Amino acid sequence: MNNQPLAYLNHEFLETEEGRPMRILSEYLEPLGRFRREKIQDTVVFFGSARVASRERAERGLVALARQGAEPAGEALVAQAQRALDWSRYYEDARTLARLLTAWTRTLECPYHRFVVCSGGGPGIMEAANRGAHEAGGKTIGLNIRLPFEQGPNPYISKNLHFEFHYFFMRKFWFAYLAKALVVFPGGFGTMDEMFEILTLVQTEKLSKTIQVLLYGREYWERVLHFEPMVEAGAASPRDLDLFTYVDSPQQAFDSLKTHLVETCLEPSSVEEAKAPGLAKTRV
Repeated sequence: MNNQPLAYLNHEFLETEEGRPMRILSEYLEPLGRFRREKIQDTVVFFGSARVASRERAERGLVALARQGAEPAGEALVAQAQRALDWSRYYEDARTLARLLTAWTRTLECPYHRFVVCSGGGPGIMEAANRGAHEAGGKTIGLNIRLPFEQGPNPYISKNLHFEFHYFFMRKFWFAYLAKALVVFPGGFGTMDEMFEILTLVQTEKLSKTIQVLLYGREYWERVLHFEPMVEAGAASPRDLDLFTYVDSPQQAFDSLKTHLVETCLEPSSVEEAKAPGLAKTRV
């Protein structure tokens, strides 16, 4: 009796260096099949810090510290808890925006799901986006990355739309491939890495579609990012500063997104011909 497994069923082989192309291809084909089955045509992607807590959680943390007493050693913890409460507004704003967007998209008459809220699948802003879409009764996507020291997916991702990736570049591919718009909330290195990936694709015209990029929270982003010196030095074109727009409230962001999505994706003259979800015209 032949007990030798077929190569594509041989887990030991798939984990080898020679099996790497198969692993990479799997992170393209398996999500593609699921997006087709779930009839996902396109997305609106939310980026932002995983460290932002909900208002309820931040308030509980501050109250718990207050009950312990204001010992000198705890003053730094109280200040940290107060900052967490201040930052929780971004969680609540992302949640509200995702809810507004999803409630609107559910009114669209289309055989496929349009402009589905998509996040990195983790906590913080990612959880807030998935939560808001879930509360509006719509589908919502989580593209999680498998790391040894990170937390798991948030509980608001729709059934069959939670994805686990090993390769960062394949996860980024799926962020870009279906996106019609991107909303970037305050965040750190990971958020900026993801944001600049998309901005570079737009700048270099590697996306054969119009994608809107919104930076949420002008005060934060103008303190963190200074693009003018790039333009003054000739390292960037003045036109590059038009690749993104600042917004400061869920309603302002929603109004901007709705205008963009209607004009570029829903008007008769601009509707893309997509034979199936996941096959929109793109060169990514």
